[in-house]
Amino acid sequence: MYVTGLVTALRAEASCVSSMRAPLNEMVQIDDYTVLWLSGMGAEAARTAAEELLRQGVTALASFGVAGALDPRLKSGDLVLPGAIIHSADQLPVNITWRDRLQRLLPADITVINGVLTDSAVPVTDENAKRDLAHVTGACAVDMESGAIAVVAAKAGIPFIAVRVIVDPVQFSPPQALLGAVYPDGGVNPLHLMALVLKRSVHLRALMQMGIGMRAARKTLSRVIQSAGVGLNSQETDRSVA
Repeated sequence: MYVTGLVTALRAEASCVSSMRAPLNEMVQIDDYTVLWLSGMGAEAARTAAEELLRQGVTALASFGVAGALDPRLKSGDLVLPGAIIHSADQLPVNITWRDRLQRLLPADITVINGVLTDSAVPVTDENAKRDLAHVTGACAVDMESGAIAVVAAKAGIPFIAVRVIVDPVQFSPPQALLGAVYPDGGVNPLHLMALVLKRSVHLRALMQMGIGMRAARKTLSRVIQSAGVGLNSQETDRSVA
C-alpha cells in the first residue's frame, strides 16, 4: 500500500485537506496512508518538504494547492490536473494512471484541464509576464512548488501528481507590493497590509478580488478531497512513474 505525501505551500490549502492546524515544516499524519506537509512558498521549501517526506517513508507524492492561470480561458476555481510539469526547461512526468483515476472520481460540474503546468522561481504578478510565460512554455498554469516536488519524485522513482486550482486569472494577479506583507505560509501581516492600503500601494478592490479567487479555489480543492479522499485515491496506482 502506498503512503501518500501531500505537499501544500499555503495554510489555506492545507486546511482543505484537514481541519487540524498544520504546523509549518512538520509532517502531519492524516490517516494510516496519508500525511501532509505545509512547506511554505517557493521551490526550495517544497523540495525540502518532499525530501523529508521520503525520509519519513512516503511512497507517493502530490503537489496540492493553487496556481495562476496562463490560459485566458481559465477562471478562478478551475482545476488543473496536468500531464506534465515544466521545471528549468525540463518536462517532468506525472503518474497518468493516478491522475486519470482521480479525475474520474470528481463531480461533473468541476472544470478540469489536462494541460502542462510550469513552475516559476518568483511570483508572476503581471499579465504580460503571464502571457510571455505561456508563449515560451505552452503551459496553461503556473505555480512555484510543483516542479521541485516532481524532481524529487522522479529521482526517487515514485508516483507523482499535481492537483492545482486556479486562484488568479490571466487578467488579474496579486499586487507585487503585497508580497512584502505575506508570511511564508500565506498568512498576512495585518499592520504591514494596513500600511500598504493607506499608502495606496495595494487597493481594497484588489484585495477583494483576491479573496473571491481564493474562496473559489478552496471550494474546488475541498471538493477534490471530499470526492477522492485525503490520499487522492493513490492506493490503486501502479508502480510506474508515468
